[in-house]
Amino acid sequence: MNKIKQFFKTSVSRILVLLIAAAFQFFIQYSFVTWLHGKLAWFEAFLHLLAVIISLMIIKRSRHLSMDVVWILLINVFPVVGSILYLFLGADLVISKTYRDIRSMTEEAARYYTQDPKVMDKVASDASSKKGQLSYISSSAGYPVYENTGFDYYPLGEDGFPVMIEELKKAQKFIFLEYFIIEEGKMWNSILQILEEKVKQGVEVRVMYDDFGSFFLLRGSYYQELEAKGIKCIPFNRINLVLNVILNHRDHRKIMVIDGKVAFSGGINLADEYINEIVRFGKWKDNIIRITGEAVWSYTVMFLTHWNAYRKEDHTFLSFREPPIKGEKDGYIAPYGETPLDSEVCSQNIYMNIINQANRYCYICTPYLIIDTEMINALILCAKRGVDIRIVTPGIPDKKMVFMITKSYYEQLVRGGVKIYQYDPGFLHSKVMVCDDEVCTVGTVNLDYRSLYLHFENGAYLYGSKKVLNVRDDLLSMMEEGHEVSLVECENGPLKEFFLSILRLFAPLM
Repeated sequence: MNKIKQFFKTSVSRILVLLIAAAFQFFIQYSFVTWLHGKLAWFEAFLHLLAVIISLMIIKRSRHLSMDVVWILLINVFPVVGSILYLFLGADLVISKTYRDIRSMTEEAARYYTQDPKVMDKVASDASSKKGQLSYISSSAGYPVYENTGFDYYPLGEDGFPVMIEELKKAQKFIFLEYFIIEEGKMWNSILQILEEKVKQGVEVRVMYDDFGSFFLLRGSYYQELEAKGIKCIPFNRINLVLNVILNHRDHRKIMVIDGKVAFSGGINLADEYINEIVRFGKWKDNIIRITGEAVWSYTVMFLTHWNAYRKEDHTFLSFREPPIKGEKDGYIAPYGETPLDSEVCSQNIYMNIINQANRYCYICTPYLIIDTEMINALILCAKRGVDIRIVTPGIPDKKMVFMITKSYYEQLVRGGVKIYQYDPGFLHSKVMVCDDEVCTVGTVNLDYRSLYLHFENGAYLYGSKKVLNVRDDLLSMMEEGHEVSLVECENGPLKEFFLSILRLFAPLM
């Protein structure tokens, strides 16, 4: 009951401020329209000309035109509303100081991602069939490939959480946390207690959470409360009440780094539903990965890049580079990041390469399936080549509108030979792809527009490791707990098809 009261108290206070800001914006806009009365004909002509110019600019700078079609349509049909929405949601990468600082720091931090040439020489001989993919990640995407000396996969949040706790207790120098959502409860409070103890022991603790992701869950002053405890804290890209009430590009990453020796990632945020302490949408199916060895350095650099975009306090990242925990060599691993600030759609390219290179099977699980024609055609062509391609989606949705869009892709994919499974026990939040018992990628990247093009994300590509089989078995268990979607189950009536076609048009905004 206290948690519910706190939720409403936090939500109402922050929403009230936003409503006041929105009312102020409406007053300014109303005054402007009143002033323009009598000049609307000229103004309308100007707006349509401006709409054409903005549309041409969108086409020129588009990283993925199918995602930007909705902007072009909105701007040309509704020049005022469409242009304002684009400026608030689509163009904030250009006008936002936060994003400019992140872009600058990302370019500066690139020097810390150094590829060991000996590893790539071994890749050429040991992993010739995947040399192209690993070369892409290293050379074009800019994330080093390492020999894997430590990768553990936990198929449920409650499986990996105790391991997180034990590693946090061992921290001696620093702890870095970067998460989309933090919510007070058993999970976060257990972690926070350790963080407070570690600060007293002289361990440097830094926490970053996305302000929008935690908007209804944390008090607006929560980062100040952590600072008062000695925990350095940054709310990523805070909601700006004057210029950008809603910001479109969020920090969806999940990264925990301890002493530069151990890193955790995967699909989970730091909230109780992710470890099934509370039930919201049936059984919550997610995962945690634990990385040791040299590959931890890439997670350290990813975190420090965002941190120093806000607080330029580290003259060098190398002071956080520790001798890695040694382990048995078991294939190759390449942690990677996704950013909307460059022209490289790293995550999509990694996914597409896995699909296009699959020979026997390719299994995918994603909470949201909102994909473009390029991805649809790749999946269907893969199935037509005789590859057993399967996609697992939730049985119980967390967002009903998004789930309707997800299901709208079923019929086309099933008719094309792709098998669709629904995880019946509850909500599936894992973002995993596994192929041919050789390759897998685990991280934060959903198969939707937001993850692939709009958000800051991270993942880990694993090749030639015994642990790939653990990931495969987890996906097979999801299918066993769920059911294969039949073609009859996919079909909709004409009215629903029409409604879904409209929803699909606006899918990039969801």
